[in-house]
Amino acid sequence: MFTGIIEATGKITAIEPKTSGSNQGDAIYHFDTGKLDLADVKLGDSIACNGVCLTVIEKFDDGFSADVSVETIRVTRFADYKVGQVINFEKAMLPTTRFGGHMVSGHVDAIGEVINVEPAARSIQYQIKAPESVLRFIAIKGSITVDGISLTVNNLKDDCFYLNLVPHTLQETVADSYEVGTKINLEIDLVARYLERLMINS
Repeated sequence: MFTGIIEATGKITAIEPKTSGSNQGDAIYHFDTGKLDLADVKLGDSIACNGVCLTVIEKFDDGFSADVSVETIRVTRFADYKVGQVINFEKAMLPTTRFGGHMVSGHVDAIGEVINVEPAARSIQYQIKAPESVLRFIAIKGSITVDGISLTVNNLKDDCFYLNLVPHTLQETVADSYEVGTKINLEIDLVARYLERLMINS
């Protein structure tokens, strides 16, 4: 479980595709985690990488490696990531963690696209196009996870939702690289997901 509060940014340093055997289509990704403190990270721990929960299979002084399954590659932006891609990192929360964001599982629901970017005083407003499969779970002033970042939805219109990102968020995450056409990982609010399930079964 995560909170959507990004702890560091880093980058992909190597990708090892599996091209034969039963693991064909999978890949091992190697990450440089920048200023992320890895002192308490053990093999088998989870780290959210642009909002995707990955398991540490090897640890280094400056990063880690993780297996990325063919399914994860299929449904997330990992299908397009190359060596050098900048990544948001968040370690799994502890029972003592300050809950600054919202409940984030690290399971991506869909891929959205930035279709407009414009200044709004000191913040930047982003218009994000999202598929109907996730739009029905999004509410004004509700939470949405974008590339692992816990954000507040400021408006909804047609097939889009709107976000205002303040300077601190832009400085500390990969969001400062977003431009028209950028694709992003989306995860809906966990509570909304379970509410729908309860309504279907009631």
